[in-house]
Order: sequence, then C-alpha cells, then structure tokens
Amino acid sequence: MSGSEGLHVLPVRGLPEIAAGDDLAELIAKAGGFEDGDVVVVTSKVVSKAEGRLVRADDREAAIDAETVRVVARRGRSRIVENRNGLVMAAAGVDASNTPPGTILLLPVDPDASARLLRARLQELTGRRLAVLITDTFGRPWRSGLTDVAIGAAGLPVLEDHRGRVDSHGNELRLTVTATADELAAAADLVKGKATGTPVAVVRGLAGLVTEDDGEGARRLVRAAGQDMFRLGTSEAVREAVTLRRTVRAFTDEPVDGGAVRRAVAAAVTAPAPHHTTPWRFVLLETAEARTGLLDAMLAAWQRDLRELDGWSEERVARRTARGEVLRGAPYLIVPCLVMDGSHDYPDERRAAAEREMFVVAIGAAVQNLLVTLAGEGYGSAWVSSTMFCRETVRAALDLPAGWDPMGAVAVGRAAEEPRERQARSAEDFLTVR
Repeated sequence: MSGSEGLHVLPVRGLPEIAAGDDLAELIAKAGGFEDGDVVVVTSKVVSKAEGRLVRADDREAAIDAETVRVVARRGRSRIVENRNGLVMAAAGVDASNTPPGTILLLPVDPDASARLLRARLQELTGRRLAVLITDTFGRPWRSGLTDVAIGAAGLPVLEDHRGRVDSHGNELRLTVTATADELAAAADLVKGKATGTPVAVVRGLAGLVTEDDGEGARRLVRAAGQDMFRLGTSEAVREAVTLRRTVRAFTDEPVDGGAVRRAVAAAVTAPAPHHTTPWRFVLLETAEARTGLLDAMLAAWQRDLRELDGWSEERVARRTARGEVLRGAPYLIVPCLVMDGSHDYPDERRAAAEREMFVVAIGAAVQNLLVTLAGEGYGSAWVSSTMFCRETVRAALDLPAGWDPMGAVAVGRAAEEPRERQARSAEDFLTVR
C-alpha cells in the first residue's frame, strides 16, 4: 500500500446494541468523527442485525444448509462450505457469538450491496468521501488462528496489482497481487477486537485508495473455481475424483505427461494385497512404435480366433475388426499385469481358485486407484479387457516375463469431448443389509 505514513486505526466507540430495522449508518455517523479519505470498517454482525438476519439457534443446521451451495470439507458435524457469495468458511458464516442467547446470525445476503448502501448513507450524513468494508472472521488453510477479512466493499480497490512493476533490485514482479481490503480488515480488527463490543473502526491515512465509484466489491477477492488448486477437502477430493473418472473413448492428440502417469502408478500400488505381496506391474507404452506393435499383434490374434475358433467368414471377420478401437486412438497406453509372487500353493482346485481370485481383486483395486488418480490429473481413461484374451501374444509383443498376466489395457489421454451426464445411482439399489 502506498502512502501509509501516518496511518491510524481508530475504534468507533459508543454504538448501541443494533436491532433489525436500525439505521446503522446514522448510528455510526453519530458515534464517530470522519475525514475525507477514511475507510470505515464494519463487522458483518452489526450489518446482519440491522438487516434482520437473526434466526433461532435450534434452526442452526437448517440455516447452514440453506446458506450452503457446496460442501468443501466435512469432519464429523463440522463443515467448511461455500455460500451463495462464493465465500468458503466454517458453517457458512452462521454464528452464535455476539448475539442474544437462543439466536444465531446469518451473514448479509449480499455484503457488497450492503457496503454500497452503507457507504452512500454515511457519505450523505457526514459530507465526507469515504470507503466502506464489511468484514468477517475466517480461519485459513495451513495457518492456525483467525483473522478478519473483507466480505463486502465499496469505494476502494480490493486488490492492488503489482505485476509488471520492479522491486528495489530491479526484478520484475510477475505474481504479486496484494489483497488490500483484507489487510485493512485485519488492521481494523486490532482495535475492534472480538469481545469488546466495538464493531466499527476507521482506517485513516490512505485517502489515495478511496475512489469516487463503488468499485467491483469484495466478490473480486474470491478465487475463480478454475484457479483454485485447493477447492476440496481430502475426503471430498477423493469422492470428486471418483465422480470425475469416466470411460473416455475418444482422445485428443495432446501428449500425456509421463510424470502424471507415474504419480498415478504410485497411487495404484497402495492398493490392498494378500499376504503382504505386491502383485502389480505396470507396463507403460510411451512410444507410438510400442503401441502400434502391440495392437497389431493383438489384432492378428483376434482375427485368428474369429476364423479358427468361431468359424467366421473372412468378410465377417473384416467387418467385426474394422470397428473403431479405443486403444488405437489413445496417445498413451498402460498394461497392468498380475504377478502371483508370494501366493500360496493348494493341492485342491477350490482353494487354489480362491487364492488367485484374491490376487485378481488386488490388481482390480490397483487399477481403480490408477484410473481415479489419472482423473485427478485431468486425464481421461478407458480400461479395456482385450489383452486378457491373448496373454501370450501380449507377453511376446512386449517381451514380458512368463509370470506376468496382462489384465486388460488402459487408454490414457485428454478427452476429445465432454463426457455425457452420468445417471445418478443410489447406494440403496446395491445394498443388502442383514
């Protein structure tokens, strides 16, 4: 912030208890003294009280539900949610502090609109050029403790963009954008406090920030969803990735990042497995030559089976194998293989079959981990079972050990089209409870 010499943060004392319908601006104007260029910082609770946003405490959970548009994270009964204004916070800002017993407060319906109305009225009453911030208390990811931030603003830019400027050493700033409104909100809270009954403060000495128009408001501080790398809590992120995983049958030509694939494999091998074994191997086909060689060999084996085992005519074989093939259209292939190292030998067929099934379940879990992680990396995928029908052919084409059983193949790439809407499935349709 420029021009911060002689900066003063002053509490506005003597405000009465605010009730629904009160002229909050008039009460603030009577309680404080103001100069041109002051920034008036107002705690959201008194704005909510004046706007009648008080509800009964026994409606708290319903109130949180009504204020929520998206659950970001949940731990037991505690919820971090996004509200209708894009604010991500605990319990949608529904608060029981500084409100009469048996009641709770909701945030203003539109804090920016509240700030604009409050500013206009204050300027009318005081004859001064002012800016207004409405603030609330937030926790922060990766940091302990709470601080006030701006949730509504009028009359000043909420962000200061330093990009393109140079620092004292002549280095160009490329990423620095300062949240000016949040800095002012936190500074004002130093004199307002959380339990002193002082909901308003004035920041003086930054008249250069105060603008004639209301500006974009604090909504400008909310990071766009596409730029938010930490949009979900841990369990929510897992569920989101599972939901994002779709079978993709058409891919773009964009190359696949081998690092992303390796991160997906690292997730795959955390799957449960019998007898403390590691029954997975993943063959990465990163060159066009390797992919084409495998698929040509598999096509020849498929044609041979149709002729010799199914007795199909050459014309019918040609029609069947000419259909579009998902694997051939993908820029990257993964062949997951099952290895039975560490498995137990049984003399009877029943237990031997069960032993193999345990290992097959383990590689299925690993493949699911792989597909979900690829979805989280932004890649589409399709698991195709075809390698399981010609394992010897695949082992020969890829020069694999005899003990490696190819368990399908995974096509990977950027989806060429938006996935179709998935029909919702209820867990109840697949449950049997005893």
